[in-house]
Amino acid sequence: MAAPQAKASARLDALQTGPGFGAARADALARLRAMGLPDRRDEYWRYTDPATLNVQAAPAAPVFDASDEAPLFDALDRVKLVFVDGVFDPAASDDPALAGVEILRLADAPDISWANGLYGTLETAGQTPVARPFAALNTAAATDGILIRATARAAKPVHLIYIHESETSDPILHHLVKVEPGAELTLLETGPAGARFNKVLEVDVATGGRFHHVQVQGRDHQRRAVTHLFTRVAEEALFKSFTLTANGVLTRNECVIDIAGDDAVAHVAGAALGDGATGAFHHDDTVFITHGAERGESRQVFKKVLKHGAVGTFQGKILVKPGAQKTDGYQISQSLLLDDDSQFLAKPELEIYADDVKCSHGSTTGALDETALFYLRSRGVPQEEAVALLVLSFLADAIAEIEDEDIQAEIVARLEAWLSRHRG
Repeated sequence: MAAPQAKASARLDALQTGPGFGAARADALARLRAMGLPDRRDEYWRYTDPATLNVQAAPAAPVFDASDEAPLFDALDRVKLVFVDGVFDPAASDDPALAGVEILRLADAPDISWANGLYGTLETAGQTPVARPFAALNTAAATDGILIRATARAAKPVHLIYIHESETSDPILHHLVKVEPGAELTLLETGPAGARFNKVLEVDVATGGRFHHVQVQGRDHQRRAVTHLFTRVAEEALFKSFTLTANGVLTRNECVIDIAGDDAVAHVAGAALGDGATGAFHHDDTVFITHGAERGESRQVFKKVLKHGAVGTFQGKILVKPGAQKTDGYQISQSLLLDDDSQFLAKPELEIYADDVKCSHGSTTGALDETALFYLRSRGVPQEEAVALLVLSFLADAIAEIEDEDIQAEIVARLEAWLSRHRG
């Protein structure tokens, strides 16, 4: 343990705070130094080895050629904001004003009250009861990001595009989103971002607001990523997030949701595709949803398709606080193992302190349905096409959490393309 701990300490010793938000950054750095970086002895890292996230320099990740696919969401009318290895590229981006919402750049460190009041606030709250060191590191050291404030329904979706050009890039991005009462925003995120990527997205959805989020993580085989989504959902507000992950040697997506207002709704879903034949694949979804108000609804739907030694992990918790009556909490995590070499590790949890609730959770691991496969084959469907159809059917519940049908169609097309490339 001495060598990994020494490397982790070296990263902390070299850490420097980013621009602006001085008090929040100083607080995050102090919290990080107190908690330290994680290791496999930590309960919430027992299934995922953080060693390569702890080292000071990012492990090299060759840039992947994805020219066989058109850029995602090109058919949608949206506002593009481009980051290259974690640096905003204004020349490649659209005019932010076209979105019909207030958009600013974190690196400019604007002195505006709503951003100062939000930066690091949800991240700090999300450190209890589970420590999230890489989120604190992000708040302290993030060098760039986007600040979005929606006061009405956005004219267009905002699309953050992350381009990976350097084999050793190590971007740290921190985004803020504030959805004011009655406003609505759709945020899209695509691309690998860098060799090692650390991202925090803090989302505050006010009364009656609506926020939709779709994230597609890039195809680079050797990339590493640790992402964090912290959100607070107020009375009668809606929050929905979906993430598609394909490839990547190590990905950990953390989602922390506070259902703070009565009649609020929060759905989070994910689909992961891993093929160990193209390199190691380890994918970890860690979710913590707190119900602190009445009649709240939460839904967690996570599906993973794994083969050739790929590993998937799910850690999900629903916490219902005293007084959060009429809570409706649902959690499902499922894996489809296409061979005997892959592995799925799950830790579903419920912690309930109210007596009038409806909460359920479930987790399953299985192979393809041989009866369904035989049915398709007996009707002339080729073997690989039949497998692809069954995989898409397995993932359908997670994809259905995306409300926009055009975005759904693009996600399905990407899944079909991945399955076509990874036949056999």
